[in-house]
Amino acid sequence: MRIPRVYSPQSISIGDRIQLESGPARHLTSVLRMTAGQQLILFNGQGGEYRGQLIEARKGFAAVKINAFEAIERESPLSIHLAIGISRGERMDWIVQKATELGVTEITPLFTQRCEVKLTGDRLTKKVQHWQQVAISACEQCQRNRVPTINPAVALAHWDQQPQDLKLVLHHRTTNRLQAIQPKPHSICLLIGPEGGLSEQEIATATRLEFQPLALGPRVLRTETAPLAAISLLQGQWGDLQ
Repeated sequence: MRIPRVYSPQSISIGDRIQLESGPARHLTSVLRMTAGQQLILFNGQGGEYRGQLIEARKGFAAVKINAFEAIERESPLSIHLAIGISRGERMDWIVQKATELGVTEITPLFTQRCEVKLTGDRLTKKVQHWQQVAISACEQCQRNRVPTINPAVALAHWDQQPQDLKLVLHHRTTNRLQAIQPKPHSICLLIGPEGGLSEQEIATATRLEFQPLALGPRVLRTETAPLAAISLLQGQWGDLQ
């Protein structure tokens, strides 16, 4: 059995005995049926990972003794902020999960003109929390030790962007290609629309905000395909995918 990896936001040090949160505890004891004495790996998003051993395990409860720390980093040298129009159903979950696996550092869900998702108030807050948990679970699976931030959802018109070396907006009707971009960036903001894409007005606004239009090829990609293709190309060009 592969040693499970578990995220816990707690402060962790060698020699600590910590009680895991209810979600991970239930998974370890009820799903994986782990018992006292078994090994696991903990990470808290601050870098590196901790080797631990279950010292108490019963239904819905798990306590761990921390035995060692390993300063392992699996982050890309390229920082990617994905800003994407919110999609319906499970598509957004898929995008968050796979973008996390591919190494994005930050995701901002956007309400755009063609966005068909209508969420407000508590429902929206819970949905963003859900996407953050999707990112955490993806980190546990892909062995990242730093969890990407899922920012609060915001309307594209009110989005307060942070400085980046390079800003790109996907636009299948442009002739601009990735190979022509110089010099090498260390941070990128990638803007992608929802189903139906960004409107011409939104693309024009993005261009005024110094986003460079970018086409990935001759075919029109679905909203859940486009970010994964783009992130893979960016990581292959300037990041850690080979």
